Amino acid sequence: MTRPPTDGAAVRVWLWRSGADHRLSSVQLLQGAPSARSDSGTLPAALWERCATDDPAALRACLDAAQPIEALPVRFAGLAAEGRAGLLDGRALRDADGRFAGYHGTFREDTGAAGPAPAPKPPSAPDSDFFTHAISHDLRAPIRVIEGFTKIIKEDYGPLLDRVGNDHLERVLGAATRLNGMIDALLALSKLSSQPLAPQSVNLSQLAGCVADDLRRSAPTREVEIAIEPGLQALGDPAMLRTLIDGLLGNAWKYTAKTAQGRIDFGRHAQLPDTFTVQDNGAGFDMRFADRLFGVFQRLHSASDYPGAGVGLAAARRIVGRHGGTVWAEGEVNRGARFHFSLPRGGTAPG
Repeated sequence: MTRPPTDGAAVRVWLWRSGADHRLSSVQLLQGAPSARSDSGTLPAALWERCATDDPAALRACLDAAQPIEALPVRFAGLAAEGRAGLLDGRALRDADGRFAGYHGTFREDTGAAGPAPAPKPPSAPDSDFFTHAISHDLRAPIRVIEGFTKIIKEDYGPLLDRVGNDHLERVLGAATRLNGMIDALLALSKLSSQPLAPQSVNLSQLAGCVADDLRRSAPTREVEIAIEPGLQALGDPAMLRTLIDGLLGNAWKYTAKTAQGRIDFGRHAQLPDTFTVQDNGAGFDMRFADRLFGVFQRLHSASDYPGAGVGLAAARRIVGRHGGTVWAEGEVNRGARFHFSLPRGGTAPG
């Protein structure tokens, strides 16, 4: 779905907002460019009129049902003469009485894309069950064979092999262990899509404090300043939101490992309602490859420098999407990263 960007091209993130009639009221470049508002003469059209997709009727039906939009490939007209291709995310807004009040979300521009591609369809429940069974049993069987026979060779013939031969066997066993870890990560990610939500009011500040304590205990010699804004509340499934906060703060903790004076901040976004930000001063990343961050097993840094299963941010997107929110990232190489995510404040979280 996401295409590699053109060399030298920067991926830009736009914030958009629409009213209850689905007409765009503003589109703003996140990095601080002036807003394009409805009185400019370019925005009064409905969202599906500005976003070219393979199935505009499906987009309109999604909006009419107030369903979340997640990583939908579109060409957004009005951002350039020919429009810009990229991925559209959004969620419904509610007023104080719980009534539908429009949408707000992000458009992540892909300067290397030639046009919108068909959006992948989510797997049905039977497909998901088949996937889980295949991963759990069918794929593990040959891994056990590889591990078993490699251990036999090492035990029976290891003394007859030189150092290079034994090193090859260790590499095979290491690869089998990593593959088992990847399978475990895929199963955990699949579970996030199928387990039911139990939404309630959640104190995100308290969750973040617990996660921060766990991180400090895991590496007591590290000196990282963690600042958590008090009183952050959201509606959602407590277990899933704990996984979300754990993943984002853990990601920031990992990528500040090589920073002399690491700092992690968690607080409310200054400009967007019901949106929160995890910010660090660690390794950062090149914004040209921002969309790869949320892909399964996609890495922008060496696994030897920053180990991990490679599904943490994919899980974060899955959790936020199931709650009707959006998630996106900003960063700069060696100058840290910011991960923003929105969550509903009231009403009922989507299933």
